[in-house]
Amino acid sequence: MKRIVAICWLSCLVIAARAQEASTPVPTTLSYKEAVQIAIKNNYLLNQEKNNLELSQSVRANNVARLAPSVSSTFTALRIDGNSFNQNEGKVENGVRDNVYGSVDANLMLFNGFNRINTIRQSNDLLRAQTSVVKRTEQQVISDVSSQYLQVLLDQELLKIAERNIELLKAQLEQIKGQVELGAKAEVDGITQDALVKGAELMFLRARVTLRNDKALLSQTMLVDAAADYSLEDPQWDANFAASLDQNLDQLVATALANRADYQGALYTENAALHFVHATRATYYPNLVAFGSYGSAYNKLQGSAARGFRDQFFTDNTQLQYGLQLNIPIFNNLSNRLNVVRTKVAYNNAKLVRSNVENTVKNDVLKAYLNFQDAIAAYQAAEVQLHAAELSYNLEKERYDLGITDLVQYTQANQNYVKAQGDFAQSKFTITFQKILLDFAVGTLKFEDIP
Repeated sequence: MKRIVAICWLSCLVIAARAQEASTPVPTTLSYKEAVQIAIKNNYLLNQEKNNLELSQSVRANNVARLAPSVSSTFTALRIDGNSFNQNEGKVENGVRDNVYGSVDANLMLFNGFNRINTIRQSNDLLRAQTSVVKRTEQQVISDVSSQYLQVLLDQELLKIAERNIELLKAQLEQIKGQVELGAKAEVDGITQDALVKGAELMFLRARVTLRNDKALLSQTMLVDAAADYSLEDPQWDANFAASLDQNLDQLVATALANRADYQGALYTENAALHFVHATRATYYPNLVAFGSYGSAYNKLQGSAARGFRDQFFTDNTQLQYGLQLNIPIFNNLSNRLNVVRTKVAYNNAKLVRSNVENTVKNDVLKAYLNFQDAIAAYQAAEVQLHAAELSYNLEKERYDLGITDLVQYTQANQNYVKAQGDFAQSKFTITFQKILLDFAVGTLKFEDIP
């Protein structure tokens, strides 16, 4: 009973350990690099492609090993009750016979139309293609996490802006109420200001809901518990790090064609399809196989005085066979021709895919390049707009406190200032993400380069 309890207890510990290992803990304050690292570790698509990469490595190893001879060994022991041929006596006997057979066989393909060579080349290219798929999938994960992480950062910033706006409007409301009681302001100003406070509170609630939704999406991408309580750390990147482009569009396109893993994978897949065509054409040619076999046997009819097992199996009945076998294809109902046509079609389709990926790469680089330039211009404009809106708000607040201007102009200045803060935050995070998108389009996005 104690042993059963101990086994159950150990099983529970193993299950708990595996569950703890499967769930990645999320720190209270999550940095951008930590978010990317967690997503790369947990993303199921990336892990599937890594598993496929392991399979491609095994396929390549198998194709290389096929250059060596295949060796097998067989051992058979049986009993026959009835008529059987006695190899030792050279006649048919009736009775119970014990038989033992054993052999070692080897086959070596000497020539098969270069099928194995082209198959190895095909597997090499398919392995490189799968490696490219893993690399591009990892870049896609980094891009997705970057987009969602920066969106949550923007949501946090907009929530803070909305919260500060509520505080300012409430403070202004208390000031207006005091002035209304003294008769310095009209009662309608207090009602209008209270409505502005309620509107700001509604915007705050909406900003909080948006933050929660975007944060849940980020948690889903990282494959962590959506209910986990964590906050995102602002990477504090200088938006001016991308104020200028070091390369023109043509240089970026050339860099992308040399680095984009999906384009390189398409090239490798095309080459693999071509090698498969050559490998399939080998069925048109004869193949030459060398073979060899060494074996022996033992048999004894019960009741007879046969020689012993050692004498028969290791001396009397040993047999060595070796030779060459030439197989010449003559006609097999056009099956070989059909297979060649299939591989040619697959090769032509691979060329079309590669051409399409090449065009996609060029379009992606063009869009990322133009969007990045637009983001730079938007950031510069938003920075000037924020400065002007801040000056205008401070001026209108001072004039309203002095009674020089009315509440409408002050409210408009406050709304413009809040909007300018949001636009600047949007442009700051957008220009950062556009730089990541440009690296993703060019194919140079790497986890190691994350600051």
